[in-house]
Amino acid sequence: MGRGRVQMKRIENPVHRQVTFCKRRAGLLKKAKELSVLCDAEIGVVIFSAHGKLYELATKGTMQELIERYGKYTGGPPADEPMVEPMDAKKEIEMLKQEIEILQKGLRYMFGGGCEYMSLNELLVLEKHLEIWINHIRSTKMDIMFQEIQMLRNKEGIMKAANKCLQETIEENISYTDFTTMTTNMMHPLTIANNIF
Repeated sequence: MGRGRVQMKRIENPVHRQVTFCKRRAGLLKKAKELSVLCDAEIGVVIFSAHGKLYELATKGTMQELIERYGKYTGGPPADEPMVEPMDAKKEIEMLKQEIEILQKGLRYMFGGGCEYMSLNELLVLEKHLEIWINHIRSTKMDIMFQEIQMLRNKEGIMKAANKCLQETIEENISYTDFTTMTTNMMHPLTIANNIF
């Protein structure tokens, strides 16, 4: 039995609304990733939740690179918006070191290796990275499962073809073999004397 049509209106129950948001967000990000892999497309998805939380996915490179490319394609940012200066190498290195430190701290925090305190911002960064990793893992898992299903379908086709070939061979052998009564030149049928035993 299929699902009924979903009415396109705001879901009033906040729990149902949050569950629907999570499921559909995950589905949208999964479909974007699949489209990127299948068609070799660069895709960027930006989602803001009702609480203002940012969810983003850039399939190739970073979201900033995609936004810059979009800006170049559409004629650049508006005149009143100042151009963002690229970071110098030292600032970028420092920022990457901080991000690595937060991720390592998060790993220690998750696996209980360190009883360190994590700030809200650090936890939000860690959560964002975990969601990205989960999406990549799920996408890879789906790709592997799809490949295995295709291999099994191919094997099924080969087995069906082999079965059909064997069945045709058996039918040909049956039609060639004539099971009519065989006559012999012997006068008496083969019998075993009772006194032997």
